[in-house]
Amino acid sequence: MGRHATVAGRMAASAAARGRVFTKLAREIMVAARTGSDPNFNSKLRLAVDRARDNNMPKDVIERAIKKGAGELEGMTFEEITYEGYGPGGSAILVEVLTDNRNRTNPELRKIFTKNSGNMGEMGSVAWMFKKKGVLDVELGAVSEDRIMELALDSGAEDVVVEEGFATIYTVAADFAAVRDALVTAGIKFEKAGLELVPDTRISLNGENAQNALELIEKLEEQDDVQAVYHNFDVQE
Repeated sequence: MGRHATVAGRMAASAAARGRVFTKLAREIMVAARTGSDPNFNSKLRLAVDRARDNNMPKDVIERAIKKGAGELEGMTFEEITYEGYGPGGSAILVEVLTDNRNRTNPELRKIFTKNSGNMGEMGSVAWMFKKKGVLDVELGAVSEDRIMELALDSGAEDVVVEEGFATIYTVAADFAAVRDALVTAGIKFEKAGLELVPDTRISLNGENAQNALELIEKLEEQDDVQAVYHNFDVQE
């Protein structure tokens, strides 16, 4: 399988998938806006709004989500939870959730793990394998690899990995906004940009383990309360 199958959370282009993406982004904005409705003074909200804009979320939808989170409009209250678990072949999986009812979400996620050759873990069981980093995906073609390297590293990026026509830029979490702003100013468009949990090391899966692991990730991402799924496996051809 190619890199698109191994990068968690890549956003599909279908109308139904885009609707799910907008729902998840709106929840993220609402939670971030609890501590302030001005992105200029709320870094968490700014990141959420930037991510929504990168995914072409309409301006009025973004503004409505901010108002709901800030209490200016009626809306549900969501709780942030990170679940940990294991997938096929001993792979490690983290699931970020925003839910208005953990008593509904917890058993649903446990069932997905169990039915797809995985199992839920205790808090701290796999989180130590991941670090929060900024991740930006840029499709090469309109912009050269050398130009991306120059812009990214000059603005404070930690690393740039080029693979299968894409440049993936990694930053420490604190430098993500500066690197993103530098690329935006240069007119660079992203396929994906945001803070993610990146594994320190990766394992390789093939055959049945690989297929089962991909199916587990897909089912987790389809669950309505799930915001993002991260894992530490690569799939071999």
